[in-house]
Amino acid sequence: MKQATIIGSGLVGSLWALYLAKAGYKVQIFEKRADMRLMQMSAGKSINLATSYRGWKALDEVGIGDEIRKIAIPMYGRTIHQLDSTKAYQPYGNIGQAIFSVSRGEINAKLMSIAETNLDTKIHFNEECVNVDLENGITFLKNTQTGVLSECKSDVVFATDGAFSAARYAGMQRLDKFNFSQNYIPDGYREILLPANADGTYKLEKETLHIWPRGRFMLIALPNFDGSFTCTLFMPFEGHEFCFNELKNKEDVQSFFKIVFPDFYKLMPNVADSWENHPLSSLAIIRCFPWTHGKLALMGDAAHATVPFFGQGMNCGFEDCSVLFSLMRKHHENWSEIFKEFEKIRKPNGDAVQDLSLQNYIVMRDKVSDPAYQLQQKIERRISELFPNQYFPLYGMVSFTDIEYKVALEKGNEQSEIIADFIKTHSISESTPLEEIDKLIHHLFDKSPAIK
Repeated sequence: MKQATIIGSGLVGSLWALYLAKAGYKVQIFEKRADMRLMQMSAGKSINLATSYRGWKALDEVGIGDEIRKIAIPMYGRTIHQLDSTKAYQPYGNIGQAIFSVSRGEINAKLMSIAETNLDTKIHFNEECVNVDLENGITFLKNTQTGVLSECKSDVVFATDGAFSAARYAGMQRLDKFNFSQNYIPDGYREILLPANADGTYKLEKETLHIWPRGRFMLIALPNFDGSFTCTLFMPFEGHEFCFNELKNKEDVQSFFKIVFPDFYKLMPNVADSWENHPLSSLAIIRCFPWTHGKLALMGDAAHATVPFFGQGMNCGFEDCSVLFSLMRKHHENWSEIFKEFEKIRKPNGDAVQDLSLQNYIVMRDKVSDPAYQLQQKIERRISELFPNQYFPLYGMVSFTDIEYKVALEKGNEQSEIIADFIKTHSISESTPLEEIDKLIHHLFDKSPAIK
């Protein structure tokens, strides 16, 4: 029987095990941590994830999309909370289009359990990867509880062990001509769990992503099934009027929320008491190449870890699985050819999703409350409504199609420039009648091939 080793039982590793099992492989998964399913998980344990089209496509390909939908909450747009406590709603796409909030812990546990339903798939916990023989497909392991050393030989090995991948470090980063960079952004994040009301109802609107944009930083909130919201504050560590290093005690935290997020403070006046419940964490972008060597391939965050501001880290990793599986069929499981094409087509898209994520951070923390940006979004939505099969805004291309990330980035930025010029040329404002806007849009669409 064909043998495959997966290092890391996270989101991508567990999903990839299902694909490999479908192709007839016996799969051994080695995970450094203990079995997370045996631990009590809090709804706000880690940043909630947003599942969008690419993720659902990969999940549906192995027949488990509906199982995951049971633990996902649709979010049809973003609700902007201004400093004066006023709110504004911005839809993500056309009617019915949504991204879905899901707990990282819940979806990971669900994927692991589904993977283990295959008798030829086994997850080994407390097993740390200490080295990989790339040419011979041997993974060297150390049990974190007993210290016992072991090894596993297989036909092919996949590193899905995250941004700080041990398999990448031990097996790839020692290679000649291996390019690697690890860049931290100046902002960190801290999570806060906004509990449900006493009767279990939500304190905020449920089917929307909430954003408190504050120019240089922001707070976001995503819904959980128990009525709570997983909230995340992204902010500079230092060097700003408001930064993590200046919040030294409960009084500082309380004052900060009163001044900067007054409506949130009213919802959670004890926010300072919960401040230390989750650690202050940093955010890094990992870029490397090549992604494959010998019998080893990097996937997901091990290959292209990004910051979470477009909600595409998981979706991109799941798309890795879908693309790699299609290449398995195309090249009849000739892994040398599969790996060669996989890294060639996915590396530019891994880079693009990182660029998109950084770009969208500026949008979320600053531009969403800018009237000029809001007008541009309004025009783009209207074009999309009038020409739904021909025009896709950048957000729509990324979240509601499987257009390559690199194409979406290039096309989206090009379209943005055209729309901005269109608004300026015709002096369009919020008060411009819709009929006039529609007439101008039809003329633009007929005359500008670049907009399509």
